[in-house]
Amino acid sequence: MSEERLAALETRLRRLEDERDIARMMASYGPLVDGGDADGVAALWASDGVYDIDELFLAGREQIGGMVRSAAHRGWIRQGCAHVVGPPHITVDGDEAVAVCHSLMVVHEEGRYVVRRATANHWLLRRADSGAGIGTGCGWQVVTRTNRILDGRPESPALLAGGVRGEPAEG
Repeated sequence: MSEERLAALETRLRRLEDERDIARMMASYGPLVDGGDADGVAALWASDGVYDIDELFLAGREQIGGMVRSAAHRGWIRQGCAHVVGPPHITVDGDEAVAVCHSLMVVHEEGRYVVRRATANHWLLRRADSGAGIGTGCGWQVVTRTNRILDGRPESPALLAGGVRGEPAEG
């Protein structure tokens, strides 16, 4: 096998591994947040990472972990909830990546399950130094996760469409 062909295969393999690692990291959010693992959730983000939700803006791991430790979140867990992150569309560009997906927050109310929120999710990710991504088995971390509720506002579908093209979220 020629060196050029081998290098091309290594590049393709690296991209596939990156996409798999990112998808696994994103998929770990729901089980971690629903399990009340504040440190595990916070570790998904870079130390300077941001979680921008419609009604919340969390900067840094301390605030992100604090969301999971909050009385409101603990109440969701006690009541029964599931944060379901849909399959992502991932665009890797070297040591950075953009991923988009849908997510649902399903809650248990009066003996039945109800979708409380359906959101557009845009993730800006960065390959981290070794040892990062604690608990996820990968070296990718969230730089910015932007969630916008899917309620007809134009920025929500725009967030999804732009992310499929690998574009950063407009902030």
